[in-house]
Parts: sequence; C-alpha cells; structure tokens
Amino acid sequence: MILAKVLGLLLFIGFAFADGGTTNTKHYIVYMGDLSHHDSESAITANHELLASVTGSYDRAQEAVIYHYSRSFRGFSALLTPEQAQQLSESDSVISVFESRMQQVHTTHSWKFLRISSIHQYSQLPKQSESDIIVGVVDTGIWPESKSFSEKGLGPVPKKFKGKCVTGDNFTLANCNRKIIGARFYSKGFEEAEGPLESLGRLYFRSARDSDGHGTHTASTAAGSVVTNVSLFGIARGTARGGASSARLAVYKACWFGSCADADMLSALDDAVGDGVDIISMSIGSTPQPVYFEDANSIGAFHAFQKGILVSASAGNSFDPYTASNVAPWILTVAASSIDRELNSNIYLGNSKVLKGFGINPLKMEMSHELIAGSAAAAPGVPKENASFCQENTLNPSLVKGKIVVCTKDTVDHTSVKSFIVGEAGGVGMIEAYPNARDFYHQFAIPATLIEPQEEKELQAYMATEKHPVAKILPTITVLKAKPAPYMAVFSSKGPNYRSPEIIKPDITAPGVRIFAAWSPVATEDIPDSENYNIISGTSMACPHVSGIAAILKSYHPSWSPAAIMSALMTTATVTDNTGLPIVNSDGAKSTPFDYGSGHVNPFAALDPGLIYDFDTSDVIKFLCSHGASSRQLKNLTRKLVICKNPLTPSYNLNYPSIGVFQMKGRLSVSRTVTYYGKGPTSYSADVVNPEGVKVMVTPPTLKFTKAGEKKSFKVNFTPLKKTKGESFVFGSLTWSNGIHKVRSPIGVNVLSL
Repeated sequence: MILAKVLGLLLFIGFAFADGGTTNTKHYIVYMGDLSHHDSESAITANHELLASVTGSYDRAQEAVIYHYSRSFRGFSALLTPEQAQQLSESDSVISVFESRMQQVHTTHSWKFLRISSIHQYSQLPKQSESDIIVGVVDTGIWPESKSFSEKGLGPVPKKFKGKCVTGDNFTLANCNRKIIGARFYSKGFEEAEGPLESLGRLYFRSARDSDGHGTHTASTAAGSVVTNVSLFGIARGTARGGASSARLAVYKACWFGSCADADMLSALDDAVGDGVDIISMSIGSTPQPVYFEDANSIGAFHAFQKGILVSASAGNSFDPYTASNVAPWILTVAASSIDRELNSNIYLGNSKVLKGFGINPLKMEMSHELIAGSAAAAPGVPKENASFCQENTLNPSLVKGKIVVCTKDTVDHTSVKSFIVGEAGGVGMIEAYPNARDFYHQFAIPATLIEPQEEKELQAYMATEKHPVAKILPTITVLKAKPAPYMAVFSSKGPNYRSPEIIKPDITAPGVRIFAAWSPVATEDIPDSENYNIISGTSMACPHVSGIAAILKSYHPSWSPAAIMSALMTTATVTDNTGLPIVNSDGAKSTPFDYGSGHVNPFAALDPGLIYDFDTSDVIKFLCSHGASSRQLKNLTRKLVICKNPLTPSYNLNYPSIGVFQMKGRLSVSRTVTYYGKGPTSYSADVVNPEGVKVMVTPPTLKFTKAGEKKSFKVNFTPLKKTKGESFVFGSLTWSNGIHKVRSPIGVNVLSL
C-alpha cells in the first residue's frame, strides 16, 4: 500500500501514543530522587530489595526490572501490576510512581539570520574554549559519516567527559571521533510498549545510528562542523554549520520512528548528566504536560539543573493555547519562528499570472499541463469530497492522466504521500491548497507545491473561467531577505503554562521554519535522489538553535549557572521583526509572550546582558513547596530534611526572568533580584509598559551598582483597575536600562478580582 510505504517519511507531527501492553502488568517508573548517599552499585541493590518487597522475591524483582537509574539520580523502571505500583508509591523512599508514556519528537541560512558570525568575529576567546563544551543531544541518534560531524581541527576529547561510545548495528568505535565523543542507545521502554523493533517492519539500527534523520538534523544544528557549498537538490545552497561549531557532541538515542518512551528518556538523561555534558538539547515532549515529578523530562532536567547543566527543550508542535510542553521553570522552553528565507515553488498559469507556492520541488516541468480538481476526478463510487483530498484509491486514472491535480488539505497531514498517490494515478503534478503553507515544507515524488488561501482563490477563479485551464509548476527558488521575519510558526505550541500559569512559557523563540541541516540518507529511501541534508520545520529545529547559542555562552562564561544562561538569553531577546514592527503570528495578528516567551533569541546581545536573574535548587524547592510538594518528597529529592516555610513563597516570586501572576486578587507585589555583570559603577532605571487595565510601579525605580557580582532587589507592584476575562492574560513589560544595556522582562497578568 502506498500509504504504508511512505508513512515513515512523515517525521513532523502526529505520532500516536502507545498503550502500556495487554497483560495485567504495565511499565512503571519508580522515581526516588537524589543519589548522594548511594554509589551506582549499592543503589541497584537497594532498588532490587525495594522491588522484592512487592514482587515477593529478589529473583522476581530482577526479572521485573527494565532500567536502573543510578548515575545521576535514583530510581528504576519495571513491569508491575497497578497494585504493586500503588504499594511502592506508599514507600517513604519513593517520590513518585507513574506509567512510562510515549513522547513525540517535536542550517545554511538560519545562523546567518541570527548573526552568529558576529560572535566569532569579535571573540577574544581561543577556539579551545568552545571546543571544551559538550552538547548532549537526546533524540533519534546520529549519522556519523555526515561531513557536519567532521573532527577536523579539534583537539583531544575533554578529560571531564565520562561517557562511552556504545557499539551496535552498523556502529563501531570508529564512528565516534573527536566531534562525536559519546554515543548510547536505549530501546527497552519503546519495545515494551510497541513490541520488538524487528516486528515493526521498518528500517532501524539497534545502535546510535539514526534511521529517522531527526536526531542528525538537531545535532548538526546545535554543534555541527562548518561544511561549505551544500544544498538539498541544489536548493538553499550555502554553508551549513551548527551554532557552536567546534563544541563536542554526545549522542543519546532514546527515540525510535519518532516516538520516545519515558523510561528510555529517563535513562538517557541519567547518563547524560553522569557523563558530564554541559548542555542538553531535547527536541521531545508530550501534551498535556504531566505533573513535574511524573514526567521523565522534568525529572531528568531537574537533576541536570542541580549539577549546573542547562536543558534546552522544544515547546511542541500542537498549534493551540495550553499545549506547550517541557514547561518546568528549570527547563529553557523554545518556540519556533521563521527566518528571512523563503523557498518558493511558484505556479505559472496559462493567463501568464504567477501564483506563489511553497515546497521543495527540484523537478523541472518542461511544459504546461491541464489542471483538474481532485473533486472532478473522483473514481467510480467515490464521493467528490473524498476525491478532493486526493487520498488513496479516490482518483480516476483516466481523468487525471497527464494532468496537474489540485487537492485540498484534509485533517491528517499526508501531503508527501498525496504526491505518490497522484503520480501513481497518472498525474504529472500536484497543487495542494494548504493554510499557512509557508510553515510546512514537504518533498514530493512529482512536481508539486502548496498554496495559501489567497492564491487558492485566484487559482479557482482561473479554473472556473477557462475552458482548458493549464499551468506549469516551477522548480523551487531561494528568496532571501523575506519580510516580515521572524514571524511565529502556526504550529508552535503556545502558553499559558498548563502546570504553572504564573511561569510564562515558552521562554523564547528561535528559527524553526525551513531549517537546513544534516540528515540520515536512509530516512528518505523512498524518495528519489536521497540526500545527506534536509529542510524541515518544527520546534524540534528551534530547540538546537538555542542549545548551540547556550553552548557558546557557557564557553564565554563557564561559571554561569543554567538559570544565568536562561536569563541572558531571555532578557536580551527581541520582540520586533526585520521591518521594525512587533513580531506577528503567521496570520498577521500580533504575537504575545504566550507565542514567543521573552522574544526572538539574540545571540550577540546575550553575551553581555548587563543584569542576570539567577536562581538555584533552593529556589526551585520553594517553588515546589508552593505546588504542594510534601516534606517526604523533598527529602528524597535533595537527601536533606526540607520543611516548607509557612507562609509559602508564592510561585510568582521565583526569581524568573519573566513575570507572571495568575488569578490576582487585588493589589499585589512581586519580588525579584538582579545580579550585575559589568565593569565599574552604573545605574539602571526601570521602564514599564503597563498591561491593559493594570497599573505597575517598580520600587525602587533606580538600581545603582558599584561592582560586578553585586545584587539588588526590587518589587513590582500591581494595582488592578479591571478584571480580565476568565483565564485570559494581559501583557506588558519591565525593562531595566543604563543607556547601554536593555534588560527586558515580559509581564503577564490574569486579574480575578479587584
């Protein structure tokens, strides 16, 4: 079947969640917090003893275990009955017990658009500083032969790295080098949910080698080596590079065919933290966001944060409000926006009019061909509406032969598949009407392109007035300096934060549309002329942009905490596009912090942010107290007796770089502290943009600093003048400025009562 043949190509969105099995046992994760009082071996023994208390014997406990988490934090995953899981959850040593769910995997010009060369051009640091940084990428693996992973010019592997190069299918020790310094893979959780890899009938490698392409793409975007004169079928030609092009890569393959089991993710994160990476890039998540300590990503990221490792993660591709994933405040959550490059595959109509189209179409159409709507080419017995979607077995070959078929987008995104269907039916080309087509770039089996609603109207008008309408689909051309850019991608998941509405999420936006990077050539084996580079869209592509920039910041400021790096990136982000106007959504409506967080990442400005909003594990503990964490849970988390202070510190007082208040009742004051990073005395003044219906005053309005490292606290006082509707928010901003630096924080407020 055509659909089955090519479904593996669709790596963007829409992978299904899996059931936990058909027997009485399910795959559970038992999370037990900090490892400080155990070495790995004794932790494993203790895990077996705890598990034996519910399975009835030590042997049964060993049989039930799938993973031990014993390098960076303590826990295990095992096949348990719901009753056994409940018993374990009541143990004093356990923080949480939850089912292992499935998550989803959420460039030549993008780095030029971000002016990354400015950083390296004016760098006073030797290249060695950046090459000491290790970026851990948790994803679908890597294609090590790609030129983007060349070790040329790199010195020995940093001594701090404690990882391994694990061998497997088509992956030997020789596949690791001074660039790919570590490689591991994890499949037990996935196979427990989906069955053995062998049974799925799809190409895979039981190793860190990438058969999907997604992991190769994200790894090369974050830290790929510089490769000149590359393109996809001649399209988007230029120099491919990662943000931190001389940083090292440690690869953790926890995803298979676009899906990632929690148990595998947690094991990968456990290893990444234990191996000593500096940055973790994770383009993976689930919606809705689970409770923080029943979520593998949040748990692993917490222990990374505790060890000084920044975790950058994608917000997700779920389109709608309240769908942002990876929203814990100790994770940097990244949304997706465009760059100023379009890839246009235009349509030349018989009346000499040219319609703008979007797609990756290297195929040349030598002459014009007759147009036919899919609805007018229905196979016998097929309703016109079904045929309009150009689904399998809906088109009449005698009607579409030699013609360009005009299709309509259906609810399931199978655009690439449709080009096969049209081609097999005898069509020579395909045009699909596709809202927000510019955000979705597909490869096609025949000449094809996507058009947006305005072009669709023009095309329909032409087809309605011409007796024999004809058209030619032109090969893709690269158009630079497109405006406006950036704009927010329609698919990018949005806030408010489902778990903590007062923590504005996403945190930041970065290029995630039409991103060119390295690829696994076997991932496109059903498409002619498979290539080693690919152009795809998603928050998966935005996340490694921020990971690469974070790696650069870490090389410049090795003492900075994860929160300091987050602050530098967020407070220097821009909220205007290349026309000087506020960033908009793809439909032209003005974006808000629930679309882009603090704004579009600005790498050069982030190097020297002026002021930093810092916070550490003790601040996170106060935040967790405000979210109802028990003393037992917190003790297991930190291995210290933690008693939540009464009254609790409100969540909105976490020293976060953005300021959010949910369900405000009357006047309220929010506290923040900034640390000065600069030379000599200076004075910062507060500039406030009031949210609609809320008066904001900052006290003191001026902060005076005499030396670097000095801290100053202030209060942001809110006076609501009118209620907001339901759970909606109104937005403003606070900017501290000393005439050189502008340190900006978005403000989001929901007013419940006056």
